[in-house]
Amino acid sequence: MLLQIALRKKASALTALVTAAAIALLPIPATQAQEGRGPPVLRDTETEQLLREYTRPILRVAGLEKQNIQMVIINDNSFNAFVADGRRIFVNYGAILQSETPNQLIGVLAHETGHLAGGHLSKLRQQLANAQTQMIIAMLLGAGALVAGASRGSSSGNNGLANAGAAAIAGPQEMIRRSLLSYQRQQEENADRAGVKFLTATQQSPKGMYETFKRFTSESLFAARGADPYLQSHPMPAERVAALQEFASTSPYWDKKDDPALQLRHDMVRAKISAFMERPETVYRRYPLTNDSMPARYARAISTYLHGDLRSALAQIDALIAVQPNNPYFYEVRGQALLESGKPADAIAPLRKAVALSNNSPLIEMLLGQALVGTDNKAYTDDAIRILRAAVAREPEAPIGYTQLAMAYGRKGDYAEADLASAQAAYLRGDNKTARELATRAKTRFSIGTPGWVKADDIVASKPPRN
Repeated sequence: MLLQIALRKKASALTALVTAAAIALLPIPATQAQEGRGPPVLRDTETEQLLREYTRPILRVAGLEKQNIQMVIINDNSFNAFVADGRRIFVNYGAILQSETPNQLIGVLAHETGHLAGGHLSKLRQQLANAQTQMIIAMLLGAGALVAGASRGSSSGNNGLANAGAAAIAGPQEMIRRSLLSYQRQQEENADRAGVKFLTATQQSPKGMYETFKRFTSESLFAARGADPYLQSHPMPAERVAALQEFASTSPYWDKKDDPALQLRHDMVRAKISAFMERPETVYRRYPLTNDSMPARYARAISTYLHGDLRSALAQIDALIAVQPNNPYFYEVRGQALLESGKPADAIAPLRKAVALSNNSPLIEMLLGQALVGTDNKAYTDDAIRILRAAVAREPEAPIGYTQLAMAYGRKGDYAEADLASAQAAYLRGDNKTARELATRAKTRFSIGTPGWVKADDIVASKPPRN
């Protein structure tokens, strides 16, 4: 189930800060942080599970295993990954799609873990705070000179004093900016070395990290020609790759290959992302009919249902299930195809199977809850509420779960809980005005002091996060 949601606004200011600071492999498109919005997020159980398995051993050797670091997939087709708040690693879907091997993507994740383990975010905030103080002092001194120059009117020498004031502002600003960029370049080098260290400790090859950075070098040589290396937030690509190769190639695991089973899972996820995120003609160029591999068949089956041929799509999905009858994500796709084609009752059975095989994945439970609610059969209402409540308890930041829960409660006639669930969904979408209105109404329906009343009161009292 590839779902697109938005990050809550409380994360947007911090994300924008780190976007500006360029703690990433490549710059993030500026449009993602415009108007105070967080970048759009993609949710998919299969992809998130694979990313967790990629990062778990790295986080363990980095001493971060107990920090509950989350993987967040960003709806952007460029190759990028970044950290923003010390508890999440953000990965563009483009980075997954463009990584041909697990090791290439794992290398990127090891680099980002290096930022987390090195405390680079908190250190950068301190550097920015120091720079801001220095900037204010420089601006005040420069402004004083400008005022002095202006106060002399047309007398001789006033232009020189005014120019000196302008220089007093511009000069320190430039030095402070260069100092920050130099500091960031050093952080990137440190993250590279830490990433290689983590990969070696987990008996994985650092070659994938090197291959990724080398590719960036080849793509950016023309653009970087003649650029001032001290104005780059990261080390100049050629220098960075040369340094990375020097210490990474000494790893005893340099030539170690990815396990074929892991490679297949990686390719299946890439095929799924391609099918959901790319045009059908692009999907068929990547996965032509002459390609009979499981990833190619997976991509074509998903693309077929997305573009309206349900019967053919179901036949293709059933053929996949025949090969891997215990793959929960094939049943999930089958259920999603039926649900989105207006057949919620038919979607229930495959989605129940997907939930069971996925160890009760909350995102798949939400899809099952949606199917149960979508049947308009009141006999399913209590089952839908039970499943959705369990799902949102383990996945409390997914608005779709609360939206479906609100519909189920409404069908049952429990309007207090329906209003509360709707308010929670609105809050998670960043619609604080609607959330407070619904929560205010919910408070009138609950007895004062009950758990529902307290939750509603928390939403009413919450303040919109600063952008």
